[in-house]
Amino acid sequence: MARSEETGQARVRLPQLRLDELLEELQARLDAARGTRDRVHSLLEAVLSVGRELDLEQALHSIVEAAAVLVDAEYAALGVIGPDGRRLSAFHTVGVGDEEIARIGPFPEGHGILGELIRHPEPLRLAKIAEHPASYGFPAHHPPMNSFLGVPIRVREQVFGNLYLTEKRGGAQFDEEDESVLSTLAVAAGVAIDNARLYEESRLRERWLRVNAEITHTVMSGGPGSEVLRLIAERAAEITGSALGAVALPMEETETLAVEIAVGLDADAHRGLVLPMDRSLMGLAFSRAAPVTSADAAHDERISAEPPRFEGLGPAVAVPIGSGGAGPRGVVLLAREAGRPEFSEMETETLQAFAAQAAVAMELAERRRDAEEIAVLKDRDRIARDLHDLAIQRLFATGMTLQSAGRFIEHEEAAERVVRAVEDLDETIKIIRSTIFGLRAREGGAGTGLRSRVVRAVGEASPVLGFAPGVRMEGLVDTEVPREIADQVIAVLSEALTNVARHAEARRVDVALETDGREVWLTVTDDGRGIPPGGRRSGLRNMAERAEQLGGTFRTDSPEGGGTTLMWRVPVGERP
Repeated sequence: MARSEETGQARVRLPQLRLDELLEELQARLDAARGTRDRVHSLLEAVLSVGRELDLEQALHSIVEAAAVLVDAEYAALGVIGPDGRRLSAFHTVGVGDEEIARIGPFPEGHGILGELIRHPEPLRLAKIAEHPASYGFPAHHPPMNSFLGVPIRVREQVFGNLYLTEKRGGAQFDEEDESVLSTLAVAAGVAIDNARLYEESRLRERWLRVNAEITHTVMSGGPGSEVLRLIAERAAEITGSALGAVALPMEETETLAVEIAVGLDADAHRGLVLPMDRSLMGLAFSRAAPVTSADAAHDERISAEPPRFEGLGPAVAVPIGSGGAGPRGVVLLAREAGRPEFSEMETETLQAFAAQAAVAMELAERRRDAEEIAVLKDRDRIARDLHDLAIQRLFATGMTLQSAGRFIEHEEAAERVVRAVEDLDETIKIIRSTIFGLRAREGGAGTGLRSRVVRAVGEASPVLGFAPGVRMEGLVDTEVPREIADQVIAVLSEALTNVARHAEARRVDVALETDGREVWLTVTDDGRGIPPGGRRSGLRNMAERAEQLGGTFRTDSPEGGGTTLMWRVPVGERP
C-alpha cells in the first residue's frame, strides 16, 4: 500500500517538473522576444535619430553613438574614406576621451584591420583582433581591444566609410544578431549621410549665390576693381574654410602673373609677387585654363620654393577666372592649413562656377570703365573743339582789332601797352593750342606701364645672373608713379642688377617695388659677398645722385655675413 502511494506521488512530481521546465522555457522565449522587441525598438529609435540630423558632422557623430548603444560596445568609430579610396580622411570616435586621443597621437589613416575593411567592404567580425593576419598591433597609450565588428556604410552604392565597434561589454563576443543590427543601421546611416550632404550642398550653393550677388552689386555701384578682387578672395576663402585666398592677374606683354590681392595667413608673403607660368600653381591654372590642385602646397615640386610663402599651409587649389574664347582673366588661389582635407571634386566644380560668375562681374566692371573713359575722351574732344573754334578765334579777332587800333594811337606809352597786349594774346593762343594738343593726346601703347617695364628689366638680367630674380610689386605703381620717375626707377634697377651680376657672385636676388601714393621705393636684395670696402662705387654714386635730384634718399646695407640690400626711395608727389 505504501509503495503504491510513493509511486503515485512520483508520478505527480514528474509532470510538475516538466511543467516548470516548460514555464522556464516559455519565460526564456518571452524574455528573448521582449529583448528582440526592445532591440528592434532601439534600432528604430536610432534610425529616426540619425535621420533627423541635417548637419553632416553631427549626423556622423550620432551614427557612431547609436552604433555603440545598439551592440553594447565600449568603443566605436566611424572612418570616412578619402578621395583616393585607400585612406581615411576623417575619424569620429566614441568611448575614448580627448586626453587619451592626445596621448595616442594622430588618427589612423586606414592600415591594419581598418584597412582590411577598406579593401574588402564586407562585414567583418573577430573574436580577437590580434589573431587576424592584417593586424599589426596598436600604438602606445592605446586602450586594449579584442573583440571587433565592422561594417561598411554605402551612400548611393559608393562606400562612404566604415563603422568599427570593439570590446562588447561583459566580455561577450559580437554575434550574428549584432552584425545584422549594425548592418541595418549602416543602411539608414547611408540615407542620412546622403540627405545631410544634399542639404549641405544646397546651403553651400545659396552662400555662393549670395556672394555672386554681392560682387555684382559692388560692380554696379561703381566700386573699384581692387574691391571686387578683394571680395572674390575673401568670400571664396571664407566659404571653403581656407586660411589663404589670393587673386592674380596677367601682366601686359609678359608671361607672368601679378598677385594683386592676398588675404589670410601670411598674406604679405604673396601680395605683390610676380609669378612665372611654369613654376607656380596659379601660373599652371592660368596657362591650362583649368583648375590645378595640390595635396601639399608647401612641398609641391611644381611650385618654386623661392620665395617661401606656403609655410603652415597644405591642400590648395588654383582656379582660372573665366576660360572662354578670350582666355582667363586671372586666377584665384585658395589654401587650407596643413592637415586639413584636400579640396574635393565637388568643391572644385563649385569654385569654377563661382569664378565664371566673377569673370562676368570683372567683364562688366571693365566695360563700365571703358564707357567712362570714352565719355571723358569725348568730353575732352568737345572742350578742345570749343577752345579751337570759339576761344582762339575770338582771341585772334581781338588781337587783330588791337593791332588795327594801335595805328591810330599817338600816345607812345599807350601804343606800347597795346603792343604788349597783342603779344600776351599771342602767348595765350600758344598756351591754349598746347592745351588742345594735351586734351587730344592718347595714352601710350600697351606694355609701357612701370610693372611691365620692371618685369622686362628683370627678365633681361636673368641670363646674365644665371637665375631668375624674385619680384614683388605692391601699390598702384602704374598710375601713381609719374613717367619721369618711372624712367629713373628702371635705370636704378638695371644698374643694381648689373652690379650684382658683375661683382656679387649671388645665388639669389629679390626685387621689391612699392608705392603708397606719396613715395615710391625700390629694394634690391642679394645673398652675394657684399660690397668690398675699397671697391668701385661709381654705380652706387649714380643711384644716389638720381635719388637726390628727385628729393629722395638712397642707402645700402651690407652686413658682415654677406649679402647686400639697396634701398632707393623718392617722393612721387610735388618735389622740393
